[in-house]
Amino acid sequence: MQIEIDNSSGFCFGVTTAIRKAEEELASSSQDGEKKGLLYCLGDIVHNGMECERLKKLGLITIDHEQMEKLHDVKVLLRAHGEPPETYELAKRNNIEIIDATCPVVLQLQRKIKRQYESQVPKENSPVGEGVKDASIVIFGKPGHAEVLGLVGQTKNQAIVIATFEDVKKLDFSRDIYLYSQTTKSLDEFHRIIEYIQEHISPDSRFKSFDTICRQVANRMPNISKFAARHDLILFVCGRKSSNGRVLFEECQRVNPNSHLIEGASEIDPSWLEGINSIGICGATSTPKWLMEQCRDYLTASSKR
Repeated sequence: MQIEIDNSSGFCFGVTTAIRKAEEELASSSQDGEKKGLLYCLGDIVHNGMECERLKKLGLITIDHEQMEKLHDVKVLLRAHGEPPETYELAKRNNIEIIDATCPVVLQLQRKIKRQYESQVPKENSPVGEGVKDASIVIFGKPGHAEVLGLVGQTKNQAIVIATFEDVKKLDFSRDIYLYSQTTKSLDEFHRIIEYIQEHISPDSRFKSFDTICRQVANRMPNISKFAARHDLILFVCGRKSSNGRVLFEECQRVNPNSHLIEGASEIDPSWLEGINSIGICGATSTPKWLMEQCRDYLTASSKR
């Protein structure tokens, strides 16, 4: 039985950097086996339960925003997804040291949106209404997703979030529109949205789009399509919280209906392997390589029994 792990699957640059920062900070806070301090992480550092559990054993404590409000004089790591300005303000009030692991691609996007928003806000002491533009800042993204919350926060929650192509039809096309995208969204769907706005926007309104989709993530779609087509069976290893994983898994299923989403080797059903000659193992940007390798080792051991 041939088993292949997809080389393009696994952590993206942003997630890899966040985990490295966490590991370095945890290592530096330990001396002779004794922990000198704690490191908190605001939200799951990655949408993969097993990787989160591994880091928990090293001392990483995952918290939510409500728990962070009660903390003082500690270190908190901000994961790759990024955070709104309010989180940094809270940290300052509570004397919390921020270990900022926001992905550079996300950080650049936050800054773009903030500049656009500030350009639409009237300057202090200017006449009423001066400098205000009748414009919509629109973000193509998943409502409530950590990255999207950080992006909307740059506009004091004034930005409009559209989750799907159908949502674009609800926009006010008499206003100027500035369109951005969550970094992990589908490039094809983003282009469909751009075309629709171009066709429907008022001749008196301005439309500008900014391609802010991460290519490292976007390129995984065509890569995973080719990979899924090469094998009899696809095991897509991914945490069920991962929105990126859901999109990639659906693409695997489209190309190869004999695809299964699993969180780890324990979920592999032996009946899936009957009559199978070739197995492909792949995953999301939140899937650690060691977890895919663990699934491969399980299959290898099973074939020898």
